[in-house]
Amino acid sequence: MILANDNRLTQLQQWLGEQFNRTDISLSMVSGDASFRRYVRFEHEGVSYIGVDAPPDKEDSQPFVDVSLAYAEQGLDVPKVIHENMTLGFMCLSDLGDDLLLPRLNNDTVDDYYAKALVMLNKVAKATHTSAGQLPMYDDALLLDEMVMFTDWFLPKHLQLEPSEAEQKIMAKTFAVLVDNALAQTQVGVHRDYHSRNLMIKANNELATFDYQDAVIGGITYDAVSLLRDCYITWPDELVYRHLLAFKQNMTEDYPALEDVTDETFKRWFDLMGLQRHIKVCGVFSRLCYRDGKEGYLADIPRTLNYVIDVASKYPEFSDFVTFLTDKVKRALLDKAN
Repeated sequence: MILANDNRLTQLQQWLGEQFNRTDISLSMVSGDASFRRYVRFEHEGVSYIGVDAPPDKEDSQPFVDVSLAYAEQGLDVPKVIHENMTLGFMCLSDLGDDLLLPRLNNDTVDDYYAKALVMLNKVAKATHTSAGQLPMYDDALLLDEMVMFTDWFLPKHLQLEPSEAEQKIMAKTFAVLVDNALAQTQVGVHRDYHSRNLMIKANNELATFDYQDAVIGGITYDAVSLLRDCYITWPDELVYRHLLAFKQNMTEDYPALEDVTDETFKRWFDLMGLQRHIKVCGVFSRLCYRDGKEGYLADIPRTLNYVIDVASKYPEFSDFVTFLTDKVKRALLDKAN
């Protein structure tokens, strides 16, 4: 069912009816996501499809279409774009189902599913171009802009914290190290949101992926850290690093320069890449709440911040940053929770 006063979904329903020469298409809401996109499900001649409402003044769906084709060419299981109208901001996709990876992860299944997901990253890494040209670079400006959301949204908006000048310098120094780490890595195609809520289990127990419209060329560990240090589920370091080194070994066949990268260096690449991502995510989750009214993401901030503190604590060069996080940021977060 769709809301009677929801003009966008009414228009989507009419548009889908035109594509399939039907006037009786019935839509059921599937979900929204962290963007302004919304998804509905409908059937036609016994086949299930997904309709997408992506308001063109807020979302550019063309990269999703382009990356879908590029990923499919690499052999990845992704939604097929059956119909699209970029002017209206509507798409019709094949239906991957409802079986997300996250609810299926447990101590008995995690090794098998993570092994499959990490092998898929070989194909993601090779998708560096679409029909529109080369993917954008995950350059220093973008890496830094993402982390600035921590200082623009998480600290002042969510925690009402105003860092001192000394604390601002500590963060700036930390951010610079994290940018340098990301750029020092082997650069490959990056999905950029490769986690358990964006991986789907198919009927054959293989995995499909979606939500890759922000794909870039960036550090080889980025997607691995998105998966292994998922903002929605936590695993012991032993499991994380075991899968990470298996991933490194698997990627070496296509990227032989990795043979000269020690395991410790690769772990550092991974750990610091995770710091960059999770610092960003604290800001993103806060912005989703205070700008977009999506409060549900706030519940995942404590886990994400703990990742930052735990990993940064392994590296003496971040000791001042860890002190700031533990003494002021985490305390403010706990106070807010109480």
